Amino acid sequence: MDAKGPMSQWDMFNTEISDDHMPATGMDARAAKAIVNSEAWTDAKPEMNLSSFVTTFMEPEEMELAREHILKNHIDHDMYPQLFAMERRMVKWLHKLWNGPADVEPYGAATVGSSEACMLAGLAHKWNWRQAREAAGKDATRPNMVTGGNVQIVWKKFLRYFDVEPRIVPLKPGNYRLTAEHLDKYVDENTICVVAIAGQTFTGEDDEIQEIHDWLDAYEKRTGISIPMHIDGASGGFVNPFCYPDYKWDFRLPRVQSINASGHKFGLVPPGLGWVVFRERKVFNEDLIFYVNYLGGEMPTATLNFSRNAAQIALQYYGFIRLGFEGYQRIMTRTVENSQYLRTLLLDSGYFTIMNETQRIPVVALTLKDEYKTFNEFDVSAKVRERGWVLSAYAMPPDAEQVNSLRVVVRPHLNRNVLKGLAQDIIAACEWLEQHGGNATPPELHAAHMVTPSKC
Repeated sequence: MDAKGPMSQWDMFNTEISDDHMPATGMDARAAKAIVNSEAWTDAKPEMNLSSFVTTFMEPEEMELAREHILKNHIDHDMYPQLFAMERRMVKWLHKLWNGPADVEPYGAATVGSSEACMLAGLAHKWNWRQAREAAGKDATRPNMVTGGNVQIVWKKFLRYFDVEPRIVPLKPGNYRLTAEHLDKYVDENTICVVAIAGQTFTGEDDEIQEIHDWLDAYEKRTGISIPMHIDGASGGFVNPFCYPDYKWDFRLPRVQSINASGHKFGLVPPGLGWVVFRERKVFNEDLIFYVNYLGGEMPTATLNFSRNAAQIALQYYGFIRLGFEGYQRIMTRTVENSQYLRTLLLDSGYFTIMNETQRIPVVALTLKDEYKTFNEFDVSAKVRERGWVLSAYAMPPDAEQVNSLRVVVRPHLNRNVLKGLAQDIIAACEWLEQHGGNATPPELHAAHMVTPSKC
């Protein structure tokens, strides 16, 4: 290669990439690729990242499909109408999967993760509440939202960004779910909705959705105030329908007006795809829809994000037609069974107490027994990282922050032999820490292993 031309792949060995300015000259494509990959060598292997809920395995056909669609801008429906048709079709499928009423027009959207989906649902409920208050001649300046202390960070973002008062019911040791127990102290005429979780981040459990629904029914009879529910099914939305078809957590409950789920979690699509589906078209307020015509033809847009690649849409469609209901049911059932297998191995070790008594989604949440004083859950997480595993360790939210948790998200690609090896590595870490002591992990490493549950 000419000396004045781009750097070759061999020149990269004596080249340092600056932290504070862009390189002055370019380099060979293979050299650039090699440098990018080499800088990521020490990152976790996605297959061993059991802290994350997101999909970490793809079939070869999915890889090819992603390459074929990644350059398409999904918002440009005029140029890519068939991808938009796939999205519309999948909204209908999800509406039916979540038992939406058959005599209404389904409405929803594919979003950039569940974060955007939650924002859109929250905005719909805020707008509906405000218009109802204004129509009744009442003050509409003090909206609040009620949810539990187990809520993901996206809802706290929504509350702050869109000026809604947070009414967050604290947890307590031994109960890490929102129940109806204290709702009378938090719900009032300014409540835009109650958010309940199906498959929460901390322990994988569901909130007491039916109990909350019944309490709101009684509240309306007592006060005349009707308050809707939103179900955050980021994780449970693609597990409950396949594993527990008789369980009423969805649109079968009349107060449930909107549901979100993450296609990139148990929907089996790589990051970042979310879904928001409304009970019927009128729930999503017309004032939140904009019409644009500068991409070729006039079209409505009602999402917070505009431009995005279309790969995840194509991949979700692939998953639905590749697996069908039977395939998702088989995978989710097997994955939940595998999480029960891992749970049993770890409990039988004698080191742990289970935190999620109800095994609903494939999550194993544990806390060390009280007799182990010389090491903690953060030490266990750090120790098994030496074997390549990434496990979440974190303190629970208020008022249960004195409880630490070690959480394993069991992914569908993990088989029994792998899970047995994982259990052995966790138990070996506990045995080593019991002998040598823990609490030697630097605070910054503790922080690195702590997880602030999110929707990413």
